[in-house]
Amino acid sequence: MSSDGKNALDGKHVLVLTTNYGTEQDELKKPMAALREAGARVTVAAQKDEPVQTLVSDRQPGAVVQVDTTLTKATADGFDAVVVPGGTLNADQLRTDDEARRLVSAFAEAGKPVAAICHGPWLLVDSGLARDRKLTSYPSLRPDLENAGGQWVDQEVVVDTSGTHPLITSRKPDDLDAFAAAIVDALDGGAEQG
Repeated sequence: MSSDGKNALDGKHVLVLTTNYGTEQDELKKPMAALREAGARVTVAAQKDEPVQTLVSDRQPGAVVQVDTTLTKATADGFDAVVVPGGTLNADQLRTDDEARRLVSAFAEAGKPVAAICHGPWLLVDSGLARDRKLTSYPSLRPDLENAGGQWVDQEVVVDTSGTHPLITSRKPDDLDAFAAAIVDALDGGAEQG
């Protein structure tokens, strides 16, 4: 909270893209919690207007998360950033989803931050957003990102401001604190200065 009693992200609105099954629990819930704690409004958009069944380590059932809208109904208008959590099943479905690709592309075209963690950067590959960008991901995605024209690095969080929009990526659940902090910083003006 700032000295004037306001949260850093008061008035900011973030869209989170997910499928209804297979999203890594902490990669969905922890960024949402950090953004809300910083004062942002968070909207969850899924493929269907049904709750999201998360998984823990791609195997164990995790928390059920309520959905606010669908990928089809969502737009980049009125939002300040988009977040793509991982989970192998989630990311593999999102990367081929026309609506998910449309949404991340719209955020990028509008110059708004695009953030993806773990397997989430697969969506960047299929949306053409990895080309000529420095980024990271779960290590097994390295060849995909490099083949898509990206420069893959092994860091807990990478904030690339070299393109038309800030691109924030992280490798795995262990990096969630740094990932969430980088999103908050980008929305609070930090990425614009980089």
